[in-house]
Amino acid sequence: MSNRAVLEVIALDAEDAVAAQSGGADRLELVTDMAADGLTPSCATFAEIRAAVDIPLRVMLRVADGFAAGDIDVLVGRACGLRAEGADEFVLGFLDANGHPDLVAVERLVAELDGCRWTFHRAIDRAADRDALRKALAGLPGLDTYLTAGSAQGVDGGIPTLLAEAARKGEPGYEPQILVGGGLRLEHLPQLLAAGIDAVHIGGAARPAGWSGPVDVAAVREWRTVLDA
Repeated sequence: MSNRAVLEVIALDAEDAVAAQSGGADRLELVTDMAADGLTPSCATFAEIRAAVDIPLRVMLRVADGFAAGDIDVLVGRACGLRAEGADEFVLGFLDANGHPDLVAVERLVAELDGCRWTFHRAIDRAADRDALRKALAGLPGLDTYLTAGSAQGVDGGIPTLLAEAARKGEPGYEPQILVGGGLRLEHLPQLLAAGIDAVHIGGAARPAGWSGPVDVAAVREWRTVLDA
């Protein structure tokens, strides 16, 4: 098994997915509507992407902008539909009005996922207490990753937090992999890799033309090359 760092790329459609895989992505995060920071894609979109590539796909479960769960019945329905289509990895994360993890919503969805692996996304960067959130979620079935910039403002402001959390790897609540994303740039990588962080997530960095353009193979390949150096 390869020990190389994980490179996850956001894909909106099959064209993105093929380009990302060609550039060296290890995994894709599937979303729609980046104007709302990424919502759940349709089952049809998932099926098209699944048919186009053979790398793991993590599908966003989120139906509205922000970090409130919204209508949990709608979320459960989306999860059921995607599971029926063959989805087996997911991304989710919800906070209550006080910035604490919405355990009712999270646990209901996790029960529906029935052991599928999943990422708790950047809601952690808006949490009132990151450590308490991690400990509250510890032990939930399938949770193997936190997508985080270390700060709501992005990686520039979050480096100290990311390094501190990486140093706690293996402690209760700190077993999941840290997947760094949110304003991440190539120049951040040496410090993060040196700290033992071995997974990164890019969206806009894979699209030189912006979100109106597709994922660019060369842009993804540049990240792959730097990670592998």
